[in-house]
Amino acid sequence: MSPTSTVSFDNTAVAFSSKSDADLLKMYWMFKSMNSSAFVKVGGAILNTAIKLHLPIRFIIKPTIFDHFCGGETIEESEETIRELAKFNIGTILDYSVEGEGDEKSFEATYRELLRTVAKARGNPHIPFSVFKMTGLIDTKLLEKVQQQQELTADERGAFERGRDRVNSICKSCHEAGVRVFIDAEESWIQDTIDNLTYEMMALYNKDRAIVYNTYQLYRHDRLQVMQRDYEQALAAGYYLGAKLVRGAYMEKERERAQNENYPSPINPTKEASDKLFDDALRFCMQHLDRIAICSGTHNEASCYLLLDLMAKQQIAPGDQRIYFAQLYGMSDNLSYNLAKAGYNVAKYVPYGPVEAVMPYLLRRANENTAIAGQSSRELILIRKEMERRKAKA
Repeated sequence: MSPTSTVSFDNTAVAFSSKSDADLLKMYWMFKSMNSSAFVKVGGAILNTAIKLHLPIRFIIKPTIFDHFCGGETIEESEETIRELAKFNIGTILDYSVEGEGDEKSFEATYRELLRTVAKARGNPHIPFSVFKMTGLIDTKLLEKVQQQQELTADERGAFERGRDRVNSICKSCHEAGVRVFIDAEESWIQDTIDNLTYEMMALYNKDRAIVYNTYQLYRHDRLQVMQRDYEQALAAGYYLGAKLVRGAYMEKERERAQNENYPSPINPTKEASDKLFDDALRFCMQHLDRIAICSGTHNEASCYLLLDLMAKQQIAPGDQRIYFAQLYGMSDNLSYNLAKAGYNVAKYVPYGPVEAVMPYLLRRANENTAIAGQSSRELILIRKEMERRKAKA
């Protein structure tokens, strides 16, 4: 039997099995609000102003959008979310989502917090991955300067080496703890520097299995070629390639910069081209599973079905640790819960941090739900379907 006939992403009874009627109602009104681009735009502007003026907004944000998309303000506060997801065989990826000030003090604070996430994951089967952004540990302008091969001052060289040491320390801690770690992708004008640092870490810590994972944004037209090159490089150097596949998160910013600075956009011309590239990348990874461990980070149902079919054709067990599915906490539960119930490896990205500090993240989530064609509409349809199913059953 094909896995696409045993896993249905339309099964709302499974998708919302962790949600009470009150939870569903709250979700319904939140996604209905996010379905309105005007509401998100105006609401976002009001919240940004309130934050700048230090107005008391916590009592509005925390029980609503924060509670839905975040695990808590601290690792300890996120414990309930970790336990709740674990009941349904879904792992947690603790994502410290505070955007720092870009100075040494904030880099050091982020570094210490990331080490705490690794310590929390050690020996915990419910936290299969850690994650971090390179820009939380190294100045963005410095990453860009290195990518442009500009000469660094003595102070800049020192700052870059301190950043590299932080990255190495986190990856080494993950290796020692047996915890896999995602290094997130960022903007194209700093991504080469991020990639090169990630390859350094892979060469050090991926000799026995994939501990360090690079992230490939497949809305960039060159990323499949880059991943194929990275595979050959890993093969030649004798380490495993960890590959987290996503579509991407900086499309508007990338296109705008390319236009302003008069260079070809790195983004695929159409969504269909990105979808094809993502699926081709899945196929490539599955063809080379002997040396690649993959995480399919997607909310796209067709891509999930494709990976299920590829696994079935290659007779790969659902629980094979080389393959993970991942979605954002608070989104696409129809994918996460149905995959987990069928025995596949699934993890949710669970952001955490002080309410005010993670507001930029939350506003991006709201904007993405509005911008992604039909995302909020799809969530609403599924929520309504489950509400009607429960009403008919009562």
